[in-house]
Amino acid sequence: MARRLRGIMDAMSTGENGRSRKVLVTGAAGYIGSHTCVVLLEAGWDVVGVDNFDNSSPVALERVAELAGRPIDFVEADLRDSAAIDAIFAEHDVDAVIHFAGLKAVGQSVAEPLLYHDTNVGSTISLLGAMTRAGVFDLVFSSSCTVYGSPDVDAMPLIESSPTNAVSPYGRTKLFIEEMLQDVAATDQPWRVLSLRYFNPVGAHPSGRIGEDPVGIPNNLMPYAMQVAVGVREELSVFGGDYPTPDGTCIRDYIHVVDVAEGHLAALDALDTVEGFEPINLGTGVGSSVLEVVAAAGRAVGTPVAHRIVDRRPGDAVTVYADPAAALQRLGWKATRDLDDICVDHWRWQQKNPNGYR
Repeated sequence: MARRLRGIMDAMSTGENGRSRKVLVTGAAGYIGSHTCVVLLEAGWDVVGVDNFDNSSPVALERVAELAGRPIDFVEADLRDSAAIDAIFAEHDVDAVIHFAGLKAVGQSVAEPLLYHDTNVGSTISLLGAMTRAGVFDLVFSSSCTVYGSPDVDAMPLIESSPTNAVSPYGRTKLFIEEMLQDVAATDQPWRVLSLRYFNPVGAHPSGRIGEDPVGIPNNLMPYAMQVAVGVREELSVFGGDYPTPDGTCIRDYIHVVDVAEGHLAALDALDTVEGFEPINLGTGVGSSVLEVVAAAGRAVGTPVAHRIVDRRPGDAVTVYADPAAALQRLGWKATRDLDDICVDHWRWQQKNPNGYR
């Protein structure tokens, strides 16, 4: 627990006992974690962040403090270090936890499945143990639409009761964790757990100060397209142009990262309505094809993004998008930003940070 960033916590949100509400955010320096920390701080929550910087940067936390006007209370630690996590709960009077920390590259998970199970599942087991010992039972878990696997087109839109059938080690770690959370929530302990299954988070904070900073070659469409636009990559490969969709390319539900962050805030505020475990989809309900995303990226950049259609990639589903009705009903949340907003904000981040946080 070597690195600490502290600051005066003003404009704090308070609970019924007059004490400020405090949330522990794991993976606080990551892509979605950093955006969520900004939203939480702006909403008045006190934030304790933990990250091991395995695939993130401390610069993100400095910029979170800049954007929110106050820093988070931060501890550098690995969640699998039970003693370190116990010490965090002993030092901080935490009310709830938002759990982002974990690895997320599907391809890497296929090549290194043990790494993913050790990191994602192992860190969650350690975290749940520390929460239990500290008597903290309110949790928002960062899950993924990958728990649904590769559903048929006629199964769209996906609802929370749609069959789960994760097909990658990464997706299975999310599904295993959800099953574990269901098991602990079925005990006599007063667990209240919301598992947010979000679809394709993209974009960046509108300031351009924080955004997605993939290590090495991006695994996802938007950061790759924007790296092509800024000149870091030569061209974008579009995997498959012969799918049964209007333009022949796969369709996904792309959701602005700030909408996702606001979804976590809404989930945190809704935990007192939860009994046990409950999954919620976070999506727009609108599917966009790969070529539609490429075109929107070109509009944001002001010039077409160089791309080439290549062979299909094994395992890609044809069409995947959410039914977000439950999020509106249960959380009072819905996505408010569209594909053009996503691309404009991501391009602003890419222009200002062509090499990410480095």
